[in-house]
Amino acid sequence: MSAFLPRAARGRALRLGAWLGFALCLGFAAWREPEPVQRLFVAALMLCAAGALYFATARPVLALLAGGGAFLGLRFVSALKQQYLDVGLMPRDFIYFTHSSLLETLRRYPHLYGLAILVCAGVPLLLWLAWRGARSPWLPARPWRRLAGLALCVLGFWLCLLPAGPFGRVYQRSAWQKLGGDDALLTDFFVYFYDSDVQLPARADDAAAERDWGATAAGRPGAARPPYPDIVEVLEESTFDPSNFAMCKGVPECRAPALFEPDARTVAHGPLRVHTFGGGTWVSEFAALTGLPQDIFGAGGMYAPYVLAPRMRDALPQQLARLGYRTVAVYPTNGAFLNGRNAYMAYGFQEFHDADELGLDPWEESDAQMFDAARRVYQRVKKPGEPVFLMVLTINQHGPHNLDPLDRLPPPFNRGVVPGLPPETELNVSTYLAQLRASDQAMRQLEHAFLDRAQPTVLVHFGDHQPSFDGLIRGLPRRWPPALRPLQQYLTYFMIKRNAAGAPLPSYPALDIALLPGMVLQAAGLPADPYFSAQIALRERCGGRYADCPAPGLVASYQGWIFDRLHVFE
Repeated sequence: MSAFLPRAARGRALRLGAWLGFALCLGFAAWREPEPVQRLFVAALMLCAAGALYFATARPVLALLAGGGAFLGLRFVSALKQQYLDVGLMPRDFIYFTHSSLLETLRRYPHLYGLAILVCAGVPLLLWLAWRGARSPWLPARPWRRLAGLALCVLGFWLCLLPAGPFGRVYQRSAWQKLGGDDALLTDFFVYFYDSDVQLPARADDAAAERDWGATAAGRPGAARPPYPDIVEVLEESTFDPSNFAMCKGVPECRAPALFEPDARTVAHGPLRVHTFGGGTWVSEFAALTGLPQDIFGAGGMYAPYVLAPRMRDALPQQLARLGYRTVAVYPTNGAFLNGRNAYMAYGFQEFHDADELGLDPWEESDAQMFDAARRVYQRVKKPGEPVFLMVLTINQHGPHNLDPLDRLPPPFNRGVVPGLPPETELNVSTYLAQLRASDQAMRQLEHAFLDRAQPTVLVHFGDHQPSFDGLIRGLPRRWPPALRPLQQYLTYFMIKRNAAGAPLPSYPALDIALLPGMVLQAAGLPADPYFSAQIALRERCGGRYADCPAPGLVASYQGWIFDRLHVFE
């Protein structure tokens, strides 16, 4: 180029090319966001970033190409992550992926090796060429003016990110959307900086905590003696008891006896109060395993597998491992989905087996397939004298429930089984009931495998949240007692059975899912450490409730005890 263009013309050509490159980055990065406000949000961040680089380096070519290219690269990596791991890029991924997750991902997707090599070699070269580009002829010579320009760009970037700033609307979306449930990949990435903030809940002082909970500090003895019973726990995706709906009165297809109806081996069952609706299985996992509802931690609690799990210092799997259990999880998706593998290791699981490892089709497994895989894992890990805690997640009832037409459902559901419903509601309900029957049959087989045997075993299963039926479920009338109607969108079910003799557990109008771990320990007759001893006492004093405990000040003193004295979360 130097042979044909003078230096000044060459500089103008480079700057023009950089502007064109920046415009392309805007088009492929910012303008790929689905909503106009998201496009403006990302575009403003790109301009601020490029401006800051411009004032810092005095090289417009570098500022435009590096500023725009960084956002384009973020979107590209986020799209790759969503394609392969079902969730978009998040800031904490740079922590996880610079450790074991990056190597594991490349090992699972070898064709990404070439891309990684290309990026590592090509990006530094492009940045070097951009640095060699002409300096700006317009930048003020005085350093303070450049510093002022840099400060203004950084301030603009920070203001754009504020939830109360000019683009606050980008924060007003559901947690599932922010976790990559839509195509706003760059918006999701930057929103997560603020949305992942964790706040400790209200806590009473040490004196009040000691007064209310000091008696639990020694723990609680158990009724059983080693070897302890096996524990099989099943999270039933999007599952609730439909018999409570007015539409299901007298409809036999709404019954699912193995899932919802007690028998001689049942020690506890009833409505389960969960803390999410229509999605968010990961927060029900967190509550059922740690004994804490995610919403007490503020907005960041919705991202429990990322921001809460690594900071847990006690949880049900940890307690069971201390008692000599082999703690094993069987997962229906890729283990990297929503940081599942890392989170489960933090909860205290010693083994984690995902769908890929088990030879299953992620997101498509029936309950029968999941339970069959779980039995195979159990048979491999079970050793004489060593109890097993087997945690199984299902995916059979994951929405949406209106993808296939009604006539493709198995009989009798292909004709619609609930009279008087609008067509779209009828499709959702019939699809749910057809899948519920399959889940019920699979649960019957799981009971046979683990309870119809001499080995002492506790079987626990529960619904993580209600499905939304595209929002239609909210309008369906229900028959809850008045005290539970305000919670009716957040009620599923739980069932605990045992094949050995023992006293039944207390029953409650509705049990908070965060208090389920203590019920599991008691059903198995296991001793409780100081944390779970306090949790069992909270459940007894509050009638199965947690945050809405009717006893004034008791939850605050409990949280002061477990957070400030026992340090279950750090």
